[in-house]
Amino acid sequence: MCRLFGFRSAVPAAVHPALVTEKNSLVIQSREHKDGWGIAAYGVDPSPKVAHGVGPAHSDPDFLRVSSLVSSHTVVAHIRLASVGAVEMRNSHPFLYGRWSFVHNGTLKNFEQHRRAVESLISEDLRPNIHGTTDSERCFHVFLTRMASRTSLDGTARVEDVAASLAETMQLVASITDQPGQDRSAMNFLVTNGEVMVATRRNRTLYLSDGRRSESCAMARLQNGVKVEQLLIASEALCGNHTAWNEVSEDEVVGVDSGLTLHRWRLSDLAVVG
Repeated sequence: MCRLFGFRSAVPAAVHPALVTEKNSLVIQSREHKDGWGIAAYGVDPSPKVAHGVGPAHSDPDFLRVSSLVSSHTVVAHIRLASVGAVEMRNSHPFLYGRWSFVHNGTLKNFEQHRRAVESLISEDLRPNIHGTTDSERCFHVFLTRMASRTSLDGTARVEDVAASLAETMQLVASITDQPGQDRSAMNFLVTNGEVMVATRRNRTLYLSDGRRSESCAMARLQNGVKVEQLLIASEALCGNHTAWNEVSEDEVVGVDSGLTLHRWRLSDLAVVG
């Protein structure tokens, strides 16, 4: 298991509270999820600036230093509890391809047994970009393969194409790894190109917020089609400064387009691979 965090905003903003100073910040969660960390932040360049570490975020001064410096309109962060793949830099999230960054909270069931079948879903031209040994990096490249069938990976992206590509990734991978009567593969994915950001929930918790405050840490469900000034996505509700959160439903896909309009889909409405 791992923990993920995504931030998308109309204007650059600091994410230090969510990463470090919140009562349930990622640095606090890293006491359990101790096998590495990563932060990707987007600026003027299309591709993100990325920092990784292989130790616990709570005891790594680089995590504190980097998180305190980040002010961006798009940030992705991750802390890892290793389940597949050794604790080493090449297995630390976020995984990158051009302007795309990707994080995963979850584990594919019996991955070593199904590794080759999952890899067969990845286009041959993308396979050389795989450097680590995790199930997560392979899921990312399945997503890139599905996305490349719709549009150029170097250009602008429609939020609908990103959501459909993630949903197809989940469907295709689950058709290989999942067995009737057994626990499902956990696939909470979050992906962004710095403009569009989309996340999925499958067999792990996931929350979203538009940054508003609430003493109870809860708010009414954010509705499909609403325009937000910012969107936060996290594995756990980060309530230390009374930020209000919605829980994302199981088998739901959520995200924002480049104009920060919120979109919500049921997985069954998106996954159409035969």
